[in-house]
Amino acid sequence: MSLDRVWLERDGIRLSALRADGDGVPVVLLHGLAGSAVELAPLAAGLGADGHQVVAVDQRGHGHSTRLPADVSRAAYVADAVAFLDEPAWLIGQSMGAHTAMLVAAARPDLVRGLVMIEGGVGGATDDYPARLGSWFAGWPAPFADEAAAREFLGDTPMARAWLADLEARDDGLWPRFDADIMEAAIRGVASTACWPEWRRVTAQTVLVQGEHGNQDPDEVRRMRAKPGVRHIVVAGAGHDVHLDRPDETLQFLRALLR
Repeated sequence: MSLDRVWLERDGIRLSALRADGDGVPVVLLHGLAGSAVELAPLAAGLGADGHQVVAVDQRGHGHSTRLPADVSRAAYVADAVAFLDEPAWLIGQSMGAHTAMLVAAARPDLVRGLVMIEGGVGGATDDYPARLGSWFAGWPAPFADEAAAREFLGDTPMARAWLADLEARDDGLWPRFDADIMEAAIRGVASTACWPEWRRVTAQTVLVQGEHGNQDPDEVRRMRAKPGVRHIVVAGAGHDVHLDRPDETLQFLRALLR
């Protein structure tokens, strides 16, 4: 089914999202770092075809939303997500988006029917991976002359194809829809603190979705699974980007869950 692009303004920034209207269960989809709603469009369309009310958000600094927001704190991302919640909804997030969804569920249990965390945890880090990610993004030879040049650099992985599908055409070539320094600052908020107190405050039914070849810390996953009522699923053959590596399995699982 077709999706509509909608806009919401708050806190001096403009947020974009792809929406499927329906009278079924409300669902909000949150992408990971350096992603966008475009990579979640197949899930949004699939769930929308079932009649659900679905919103796939371009989080601040990503996609069509404000590219250079002054505030990239965890609190800002949480407030953005809450702004799209007109009624209690299922929150489905991947990686950084899962972390955002978890914080929303902890802060506003009245607005969360259920929580799905795809390859996402409580945050915190023992190394400076935000700097490594920032350096890698800064090393992209943008602008790319054309799609072929972008594909040659990015490769042909599912995540690379998602980036290719959402490049921004300007007069001087094709640009990613994010800036490296914003990405580093945004993920540093996730890495700075392990939010175990917030995790313990989550009361919504929760499903942890892990890729067989993902990059989550096994000890963290075991500790999260120990919480009563938490369901854990491992998707065979998938890496960190479960929704892109195994899109059909992901959609079918979510359809069953929402039914």
